Amino acid sequence: MKYTQHNLDKIEKVAEESGYVIRYERGTFQSGYCILQDRKVIVINKFFQTEGRMNALIDLMPQLEINFDALTLESQKWYDEVMSVSANK
Repeated sequence: MKYTQHNLDKIEKVAEESGYVIRYERGTFQSGYCILQDRKVIVINKFFQTEGRMNALIDLMPQLEINFDALTLESQKWYDEVMSVSANK
């Protein structure tokens, strides 16, 4: 998977279709991101470049509550791809 803004947008769309809000903020995150589970908010370090943002979302995806059936067909394909990349890390 290439680290492009286009691919980042597609990964973000998967999370957003599941009700998550992605925010890029400044902060001292130990791993570069945090999840506010009760509010379904994902906060990622805003100083990350595209590659870091994609890696953070790929690392987070297995922890998120994703309703696969509620995703669009394109998002389902991206979710499967992200999960396979995540499993190989």
